[in-house]
Amino acid sequence: MSSLPRRVKCVAKAPTSEELPSFLNSSSESEEEEEEWEPKSKVARRPRLPVKTEAKTKKAAAPRSTVARKMVKKVAIKEEMDVSFPIAPVEDNKMQLLKPKEENAGTKAKSLNRTPEVPKKMEMNSFQGRNQNSLVNDEKPSTSVPVVKQEKCEEEFAFDEPPSKKIKLNACPEGKPVKNLGGKKIKEEFEMNWDIVQVLSEITNVEPWVCANLIWLFQEENTIPFIARYRKELINNLEADALREVQHTLEELRTVAKKTHTMIQKLKKEGKLSSCLLKGLLNCKTLEELDHVSAPYKTGSKGTKAQRAKQLGLEPAALSLLQNPVELNLFSYIRPNTKGLANIQEVEAGVQHILADIFAKDKDTLDFIRKLCQQRYISIQSTLAKVSSKNGNEKDIDKFQLYHEFSCNIKNIQHHQILAINRGENLKILTVKVNIPDGVKNEFCWWCVNERWRPKQFLKPDFMRLLRSSVEDAYKRLIYPLLCREFRSKLTSDAEKESVMMFGRNLRQLLLTSPVRGRALMGVDPGYKHGCKLAIISPTSQILHTDVVYLHSGQGFREAEKIKRLLLQYNCSTVVIGNGTACRETEAYFADLIMKKYFAPLDVVY
Repeated sequence: MSSLPRRVKCVAKAPTSEELPSFLNSSSESEEEEEEWEPKSKVARRPRLPVKTEAKTKKAAAPRSTVARKMVKKVAIKEEMDVSFPIAPVEDNKMQLLKPKEENAGTKAKSLNRTPEVPKKMEMNSFQGRNQNSLVNDEKPSTSVPVVKQEKCEEEFAFDEPPSKKIKLNACPEGKPVKNLGGKKIKEEFEMNWDIVQVLSEITNVEPWVCANLIWLFQEENTIPFIARYRKELINNLEADALREVQHTLEELRTVAKKTHTMIQKLKKEGKLSSCLLKGLLNCKTLEELDHVSAPYKTGSKGTKAQRAKQLGLEPAALSLLQNPVELNLFSYIRPNTKGLANIQEVEAGVQHILADIFAKDKDTLDFIRKLCQQRYISIQSTLAKVSSKNGNEKDIDKFQLYHEFSCNIKNIQHHQILAINRGENLKILTVKVNIPDGVKNEFCWWCVNERWRPKQFLKPDFMRLLRSSVEDAYKRLIYPLLCREFRSKLTSDAEKESVMMFGRNLRQLLLTSPVRGRALMGVDPGYKHGCKLAIISPTSQILHTDVVYLHSGQGFREAEKIKRLLLQYNCSTVVIGNGTACRETEAYFADLIMKKYFAPLDVVY
């Protein structure tokens, strides 16, 4: 550090000497005269010519540095600074030139991993492109020192490896899906027998990891616009409409879970809760299923036929028919003086009602019948109601003339047709019915008798007849109405969602209508960090082009060329600037370009 001011001192004295003109005219005389009045600086200057020759001889050692570079991953920078550029004044030139070699030898003897070859090569390259005059007259420690400082900034400099920042970007590039949020587990307030992530994924046809991320984001009170714009990697680039559908379905599932636990607490207080009923309630995924399971236990209801049969003590007989029919004797349950047990027909009817109730609330049985209906032709029919044809208003009846004799597959029916049928039914003009073919019933009854509810032992013909009649009763009285409610409910909910989406599409087209007839428009949404969004709309309100330009980040001139090219390409002469962040700066930007007639030959206005 003390040597550098001394050199600067020498350079400051040189212009004040009276020998300066002669120094410029002849180099040999100036060298002798400089030796007389400043011997030290001259000794340091004269041997700088051999430095170039030594740099040339060191080229032979360059392959060693490349070999070492492949083997070595990281370099110690501090030792390179000490070795590369000797700055201190040296009395003996040969000692000055040999000193780096000795230090290099010492470092190589200490460790192979720390070799200061790279800065030497940089030093060679810096000296090779210079002539002799520049080597004699110019002293360059000040220009080469910043190179060392740049090396020093990278404390973990490594060869054959990208910098740590690039490694981070390559490991997780922008926009790549993040499937695991640090192992965060989703805990719902109300526990059910089904996983909310899996059920949500099945209903919405969205990947399970996306559903899990969305549940967590909604729990953190993030809004849908924020998630759609700034959390794209967590939701696999879903659109806002899909996010709203997932959110709506999630709210419905949580409503079902909340009502289920409310019902469980209520039945506990009343003493009606059994293990079988608890399992059936916790398996419910929709409000229709919950109503189907809990309807017999609601206060004020007379109770189902199965409940009245259980109160008569026929439940053990029904369970025995499925598990141990050999020992079953229905005549032992006859009580002549008791209503419902007076004869064998009443006993069989009670057992049938209990079995039908068991079949209709079994999860596997309901899943099988739903899967069977998806494979068959299920239709919805509407006819003119008899009462409305006599007493109804003719104008209202004429409105629904298309649906007086209407039938369509539930998979192909249009959403507006469902809404129209529902309005006609509410006005009591139409009668609506869901038709399920008899083949579904026959296959379902065969499956129940021979597979799902097949008795564990041999059944007598009377008991087999009772089992078949129980399955048919369960389908006709309990399962078929449940399926009709589910189909109607799903069709209505889908139609209502589609009506809202149709309203949104119509409103969007209305908002996209050009305020200026017969002109193409360029809309500009101003912004600083995320740039200004551009959109070019045709005279018929069609989106022609969208882009992003960065007008306020020092790239204004380059972006002006892009804007001019787009305006010329689409023959657009009207610019619409939005009101918001950076709107004044964007207005000034376009006003300046228009004033300079930058967009000529177009006469652009904003």
